[in-house]
Amino acid sequence: MWTDTHCHLDASEFDADRDAVVARAVAGGVSQVVIPAVVAGNFEQVRALAHAHGFSYALGIHPLYVMHARDEDLGRLDRMLSECRDDPRLVGIGEIGLDFFVKDLDAATQQHFYVEQLKLAKRHGLPVILHVRRSADQLLGGLRRIGLQTGGIGHAFNGSRQQAEAFIDLGFKLGFGGTLTFDRSLQIRRLAVELPAEVLVLETDAPDIPPHWLYRTAEERAAGATSRNEPGELPRIGEVLAGLRGWTPQEAAERTSRNARAALPRLGGLDALGATPSAPPAPTAHV
Repeated sequence: MWTDTHCHLDASEFDADRDAVVARAVAGGVSQVVIPAVVAGNFEQVRALAHAHGFSYALGIHPLYVMHARDEDLGRLDRMLSECRDDPRLVGIGEIGLDFFVKDLDAATQQHFYVEQLKLAKRHGLPVILHVRRSADQLLGGLRRIGLQTGGIGHAFNGSRQQAEAFIDLGFKLGFGGTLTFDRSLQIRRLAVELPAEVLVLETDAPDIPPHWLYRTAEERAAGATSRNEPGELPRIGEVLAGLRGWTPQEAAERTSRNARAALPRLGGLDALGATPSAPPAPTAHV
């Protein structure tokens, strides 16, 4: 069975048919999906979705949204992490990180929210799910400065081999998804082949980063064609990884799911719960 370590199931793109999207994924062999938050305003939604579908979630503030965030949001994150600490479906802090690809994002503001969320991860003893886009060295610097020991996942990793090894040395697994399926993604495909098998995890980042079979040109998009990614695409992405590594699809599913449980240890505890929907437990106040 497959594990999608990064899927924004709460995105508005899924509002019309979210249950059908989940059903297709489960029917295709996806047994676990991690739903990361991106703003404080969707903390409750990702938690509710994880429980409704028997999945898992992470809480954090995404670097693309920190320009609209406030320090009060960090306080809200801290409180919710405390209140939900006994929720077995809370597996980490994310999606957090730095993005130096998108213009007009203030670097100092990004760094502030990134470092403060790393401090929360250290305080609460949770792994992190990192947004890595032209920011690997700066992310590594923050991890070393804060001394985070819980590791996590470098989401949609596209850095160098040296940067990959630096993340691995700090206890991180690296996420590969739709970009892996493009023949022209030479560096990413090379890393997927050359890195140790025990550091690879799979993800869709749905509804984003569609695999090549869903890709649409600018002209096609202008004509109304869409390219929404779904967690149900993960097995086919996994088959691409299997082909590159010389594995069977079953081996790819087992290896990457095992790696996901190592990166986010609470996932292992969900095996006993299975994909049974449940109501979120009432938040617990810890003093």
